[in-house]
Amino acid sequence: MISDERFAELIETRARVPEAFAEVARSRKRRETLDDGNGLFLLSADDPARGSLQVGSNPVALGDRRQLLERLVGALDHDAVDGIVATPDIVDDLVMLGSLDDKVVLGSMNRSGLAGSTWEVDDRFTAFDSAAIVASGLDGGKITLRLDWTDPSTNSALAESAAALSDLARNGLAALLEPLPVFREGGRTRVANDPEALIRAVSVASGLGAVSAFTWLKLPVVRNMAHVVGATTMPVLIVAGDPGEERGAAVERWRQALAIPQVRGVVAGRTLLFPADGDTHGTIEIVAEALGR
Repeated sequence: MISDERFAELIETRARVPEAFAEVARSRKRRETLDDGNGLFLLSADDPARGSLQVGSNPVALGDRRQLLERLVGALDHDAVDGIVATPDIVDDLVMLGSLDDKVVLGSMNRSGLAGSTWEVDDRFTAFDSAAIVASGLDGGKITLRLDWTDPSTNSALAESAAALSDLARNGLAALLEPLPVFREGGRTRVANDPEALIRAVSVASGLGAVSAFTWLKLPVVRNMAHVVGATTMPVLIVAGDPGEERGAAVERWRQALAIPQVRGVVAGRTLLFPADGDTHGTIEIVAEALGR
C-alpha cells in the first residue's frame, strides 16, 4: 500500500519540485545485465497512455492512478519480477516511490495509436525518445509496431521504428519491439494471431534498424510457437498474464514456449495486475512457476 502521506508527497513534488524526478532517476541503482540467464519477468504498464483502460467488465480499471501504482509497487516488490515497461509518467512515479532500484526499466516510446481510434495503426512516437531514455538512466526502450498491409500509415511507422531502434542501439541500449499483424474489422483494429501472419511480422521486425544486436521481440503465445519464433535469432519475450480457471493449461503453454532457445522470459500486463480472482500475488507466483522460479 502507498500511504496517504506518501501519495500526497508525490503529488506535491510534481507541482513544486519537478526537477527532483530527474535527480532521483539518475541516482537509481541499475541492474548490471538485462538477461541473467534465469528468465526475464517484466511488467507492462503502458496501456493507459493509449487510452486502453479496460480490465474485465470495468472500462476504466487502469484509470485510478493510485490503485494502479499500488498494484505495481506490490508486484515489483516480488523477487520474481525483474522490472517494468512503462511511459514517462509511470516511470517517474515509481522512481519517486523507490520501486525501481535494481530493476530493468524500459521506456515505452510510441503511444499515439489510441485504442479504438481511426488512426490506431499510426503509432507515432509521443512518449520516451532515445535521448530521454539515456538521460534517465533507463535500460532501453519499447516500441509497438502494428503492421497493416492495407494502411499507408504502416510505412511511416516502419520508418520511425527503424530510426528509434538505431538510436537506442547506438547508445548500447536494448529495444523491445512488439510486431503485431493487424487488420480492420467492424471499424476496429484486430490482431491476427495466426502463425503465418506472425512469422511475416517477425521477419519484418527482425530486419528493422541499422543495428540489430540490441533488439528483443515481444510476441503473443500462439499455436506452432516454435515455427513463429524460428523466424528470428533475436531474444523473445512472450506475453503472459492471468491464466484464469485453466491454470495448468496456461502454465504448460508458457513452459513450452519458454523451452524454445530464443524465448528468454515473459511480459505481463493488466491481466496480471488485475486478475479475475483479485489475487495479484498469486498470479505472479503462477508466472514465476512457468519460469521455473
